[in-house]
Amino acid sequence: MVVDELSSSDIDRVFQALADATRRDIVFRVIAGEHSVSELAEFYSMSFAAVQKHVAVLERASLVTKEKRGREQMVSANFEAVRRAQQLLDEYETIWRQRVDRISQILAEDKKASS
Repeated sequence: MVVDELSSSDIDRVFQALADATRRDIVFRVIAGEHSVSELAEFYSMSFAAVQKHVAVLERASLVTKEKRGREQMVSANFEAVRRAQQLLDEYETIWRQRVDRISQILAEDKKASS
């Protein structure tokens, strides 16, 4: 299970990074293809420095990597980390679906017993 492979602080960093709409959008953009921080900044109505801070949060969560090329900082998706985040969300979904199914079973049993 991915939950067992990641530390609690790693999981917290991933969810904190993905909690922001701009950061989710940045991840989607760099999954589609590498972008410089300057290119990313053009998509948002915020300062270049603000976009850099968003990229730094994503980098700390290991969802993206940044590589300096000349004067540009190129941002790429860390596909393995994104895959782990997806697996983590899938595991949580499975847990909640099992709980909902169990509640449904209990309610059906209770309804049957009261009939």
